[in-house]
Amino acid sequence: MKRSERIVAMTHHFKENPRTLTSLPYFVETFQAAKSSISEDIDIIDHMFRNLGIGKLETTAGAAGGVRYIPDFSLDNSKSFISQLIEVLEDPARILPGGYIYMSDVLGDLNWVRTIGKIFASSFKDQEIDYIVTVATKGIPLAYAVGEMLNVPVVIIRRDPKVTEGSTVSINYVSGSSKKIQTMVLAKRSIPEGSNVVIIDDFMKAGGTIQGMISLMKEFNATVQGIGVLAEAEDEDEERRINDYISLLKVQEVDERLQRIKIVPGNLFL
Repeated sequence: MKRSERIVAMTHHFKENPRTLTSLPYFVETFQAAKSSISEDIDIIDHMFRNLGIGKLETTAGAAGGVRYIPDFSLDNSKSFISQLIEVLEDPARILPGGYIYMSDVLGDLNWVRTIGKIFASSFKDQEIDYIVTVATKGIPLAYAVGEMLNVPVVIIRRDPKVTEGSTVSINYVSGSSKKIQTMVLAKRSIPEGSNVVIIDDFMKAGGTIQGMISLMKEFNATVQGIGVLAEAEDEDEERRINDYISLLKVQEVDERLQRIKIVPGNLFL
């Protein structure tokens, strides 16, 4: 196999297996190449990953060592993407009755969602994460995109129990928008006690739903290592229930009468 072919194959392996340790002998045996050649290939791939701002290769020495791909998404890449997303979402045609913004097409577009997942995953790449947690339904594609980049499972909290999930743990919480008491449930076998989790959601107003998820995680003795929301509302009349989170977008204004939407980058970029 030519070096160029080998590098393509190795790059594919790393991209398909993020954060997974692969021993050097695996590459030596798979590609029938000298260890020194494989090491040079790894240096080339690592150099390009870093130059493109999409991550790096991390090498671990020793008998149990190897190399793993740590996905990343540079700040410049993130800012450029968020600018494009804002331009798309500020289209007045997206205004819905009640001052809401139509975002379902974005959350259903694989390219948009994968890039959002890369940005979130980059923000949490140095954390020890066991699970990505979200609540049904619109946050699900975002959670899976982050889970793919961090190579960890996704756990979905539901509003009502499903018989296919067995016994569940449920809590009541106050919805930030409606001020109503609502319920969320999670199967007991979903998360082992003592797990480290990241919470991902699509939109946050006062943070009542996310506060509910935090409370539910306490029932599992799980540690919330981070919270990420795609968009947050700028509402001076309503007090935030959580403070430690990152957002990619901030919706400053949705004016039905003037047909105007104003969105700025979220606190991740401050």
